[in-house]
Amino acid sequence: MNVFDCAIKIEEEAKQYYERLGSESSRSDMRDLFTMLAASEEEFRDTLIKLKDRLPPHQAQLDMLDGKVCRFRPLLTERERMEVANDGQDLYMLSIREAEQEIEFYQDLAAKASDPATRACLLVLAEEERRHLSVVENIYDFVEAPKTFLAWGEFSNLHEL
Repeated sequence: MNVFDCAIKIEEEAKQYYERLGSESSRSDMRDLFTMLAASEEEFRDTLIKLKDRLPPHQAQLDMLDGKVCRFRPLLTERERMEVANDGQDLYMLSIREAEQEIEFYQDLAAKASDPATRACLLVLAEEERRHLSVVENIYDFVEAPKTFLAWGEFSNLHEL
């Protein structure tokens, strides 16, 4: 299987996962967070498609990849996810760990790949996943900013009272 096809499949499954989390969340800020995470997964998938299109089809093949290996692996079971569905912080932290898990997945595959070109492609995927992890962290900071905003005293209107 082509390593980029594998990565694209994982990102599509992750997008569906975040869409489901967003639809199940009772808090609007968490719905926004998971909607943005799903959109981020879609953008990342599009980036992977562009990377795949630049390479010859035979260059990024790895025999050990199949449908069982190439799948998104959420850290929570369906039941556990429902129990923490209202705690967006926990779900967000799990999404960070899931992204870190994907980085390790690509690095492990790169270590097992015998073909230097395929190994290089897998290391590129790991690096792209690191960039994507940074985007995910920035999305969370953006969504949480209104809760942590502190106005400076110099902008206060207390003297007008």
